[in-house]
Amino acid sequence: MIVGIGTDVVMLSRMQSLYDKWGERIAQRILGPQEFAVFAERRSRGVAGVSRAVSYLAKRFAAKEAVGKALGCGLSHPMSLHSLEVLNDELGAPRAYARKDLARVVEERGLVVHVSLTDEIDYAQAFAIVEKA
Repeated sequence: MIVGIGTDVVMLSRMQSLYDKWGERIAQRILGPQEFAVFAERRSRGVAGVSRAVSYLAKRFAAKEAVGKALGCGLSHPMSLHSLEVLNDELGAPRAYARKDLARVVEERGLVVHVSLTDEIDYAQAFAIVEKA
């Protein structure tokens, strides 16, 4: 049974501006530890890597916003930027992993979180579905 759906769109130019201004600090504010490791690896690939890293950052931010909307709480307790990590599985599909208080709430309520991510030249977008298992 679907409990909620959410979506979010991020302009890549806006995320690039934030990255230009704040650098690694903005990434640390948005990303969890495993996400940050992927971000850093992408960023290390030179100029093309930086744009791929910014796209990665934008998609993760959009995913967290979308999941918060699907849960009906936005980015307030138990949802926060660090309480959810979106990592790609072995086939490249994005998977949502709840952490901290969000993990407890998801488990207690028997919820499953699904996310879909995409990006194009100007935008990154995420779609989330939360269902009761």
